[in-house]
Amino acid sequence: MYCKKECIAMLLAGGQGSRLYALTSKTAKPAVNYGGKYRIIDFPLSNCINSGIDTVGVLTQYQPLALNDYIGKGAAWDLDRIRGGLTVLPPYQNGKNADWYKGTANAIYQNIDFIKKYDPDYVLILSGDHIYKMDYSKMLAFHKEKKAACTVATITVPIEEASRFGICNTREDGSIYEFEEKPKEPKNDQASMGIYVFSTNVLLEYLEIDENDPKSSKDFGKNVIPNLLRSGERLFAYPFTGYWKDVGTIGSLWEANMDLLAEKPELDLRQRFFRIYSRNSARSPQFIGKTASIQSSMISEGCSIYGTVKHSVISGGSVIGQGAEICNSVIMDDVVVEPGAKVYYSIVDSETVIRSGVTVGDPNAGKNRITVIAKGSDVTENVEGTVETK
Repeated sequence: MYCKKECIAMLLAGGQGSRLYALTSKTAKPAVNYGGKYRIIDFPLSNCINSGIDTVGVLTQYQPLALNDYIGKGAAWDLDRIRGGLTVLPPYQNGKNADWYKGTANAIYQNIDFIKKYDPDYVLILSGDHIYKMDYSKMLAFHKEKKAACTVATITVPIEEASRFGICNTREDGSIYEFEEKPKEPKNDQASMGIYVFSTNVLLEYLEIDENDPKSSKDFGKNVIPNLLRSGERLFAYPFTGYWKDVGTIGSLWEANMDLLAEKPELDLRQRFFRIYSRNSARSPQFIGKTASIQSSMISEGCSIYGTVKHSVISGGSVIGQGAEICNSVIMDDVVVEPGAKVYYSIVDSETVIRSGVTVGDPNAGKNRITVIAKGSDVTENVEGTVETK
């Protein structure tokens, strides 16, 4: 049945996340674990429902099985709706061939029919691989107030890191006069977050133009946004001041987990308002044994702790044996660390076993030397670096 929506969201969740190495060899980046009980995709989905946006298209492509299984019909985020709700949008099938998404803009272009189905006045474009809380309704109100064709969410980054981002050069009123994608010499520190609000008629028009340009790489930052500016459209930057983390590298993912362990974390997942929802199987309460010692750590449901855990995140169902030591590390779901094993400055993916007496990582390493153990590994000897499963 036809049901008009004022604003719908299109969530780009098909990226490979190659810089996460073993963690994404068999899993889409948005499905990677975070914070003991969450997946990365929980954040934009929760942001949507907390912002009053109840119609979300999730565009998948790379290794989608775990991601599709996790999000299901969207019930965990109250997105299992008859009119709207969550819809998984894989690459469009044309006859006998699959037309894979060629870029962020092409991915949205291939799903124009989904957008038209709801006849929205506005379309929110999101990325599925960032950690943050954001009320999109405030950004939408800003977009309406400015009568913008497109609004780009921006965040202040260290100027020495600005060349890694799309940079918005703006006037005093916030209007964008120039957009530079990863400039060698950035003019300011206002980086695009990869979050856009478009007036729908403008989005559809410029997606069509971009699709018909054989020289385009079909990307919002490289092509669509600059094309809007060249055509004189009204673009505005919406400044965001909360916690935001691009977890595109092993170091940044580890750091984002460690950020949760601060006494007053900037991203406080314990707050009851503007909650981050997740889909978790029911687990028993944690068990902390007499021999356990825990300092500045997060211990999720279903864990059994008999050893020492310091400044680490332990995900659901994991077992830390007596005499084992976990320091400055992220342990994902259902990991067994046998008695006497040591884990330092590491990310250990789900369903892995660290055997007794084995040392993983280096106690003197930092965020640039994180050891990564792939899902389902059986670690029987000391290791530092990246361990892939066969």
